[in-house]
Amino acid sequence: MTKKIVIENFVLDGGLPIFLAKPETIRTNRPAVILVHERYGFVRHTKNLAKHLAKDGYVCAAPDCFFLAPNKQLLHEGRERYDIDDNEAFKYLSISLDFLKECKYVDNERIAVKGVCQTGRFPLVLASRRKIAAALLWYGSAQEQQWEQNKLFPKPLDRLIGEIDCPVLGMFGEADHIISIDNVRRLRNSLERHKKSYQIHVYKNAPHGWLNDTMPGRYRQTTAEIALLDQKKFLNWVFSSERNHNDISWRFSCDSNRFYNFSKNLRQE
Repeated sequence: MTKKIVIENFVLDGGLPIFLAKPETIRTNRPAVILVHERYGFVRHTKNLAKHLAKDGYVCAAPDCFFLAPNKQLLHEGRERYDIDDNEAFKYLSISLDFLKECKYVDNERIAVKGVCQTGRFPLVLASRRKIAAALLWYGSAQEQQWEQNKLFPKPLDRLIGEIDCPVLGMFGEADHIISIDNVRRLRNSLERHKKSYQIHVYKNAPHGWLNDTMPGRYRQTTAEIALLDQKKFLNWVFSSERNHNDISWRFSCDSNRFYNFSKNLRQE
């Protein structure tokens, strides 16, 4: 893990703000991750995650996909919600991908995309239309409405999965009040049916948002540390020059108990 990182801010096409975190010293082209924020928009937690990825040796570009929200303060506080559809999400992530590809220190063949919470679907949206190295879904994209066609989601989730061509990492909490273990199993089954490589982890007693260290009621430090290590192992595998891209790898890990009852899972603050 590198200790020194460099932070830069840019405004890209259409006014899209992007936060860039990278190792201070880059001797060879580095793998990169596009990081998309939670429902609260671009906040301190997003910066923390971007910096963590940079310290792990990746170039991280974090766009603010909700920059057009009318009231940023209420959005950041969670008192307002701002929705964008798949086409708008693709537009912003595609701009971010092009930005990274133009960076001389980025390996264009090793760019992954990570979506958290509300934006968990976004990596799959991009992967269904453009080539990326991996899609990382953190407690988002598996809930009931994702599998249906509607105004925000022109394509049901199963169809999106059929159109991607990259491995998927799914990170979920057993105590999540939005996404049930049955939802996660549905995601797993879709990935297997379409013969997509994946690693899925369901962490015991982890509520929705358990990675967010700025929300004490949700944050689970030990689980978060383990999950970030699992993410790093996944990225090491995805970015390995020895991986055969024609091989299919399925890994499903779920820690729960026989009294699990999704209806009793509560929102944590």
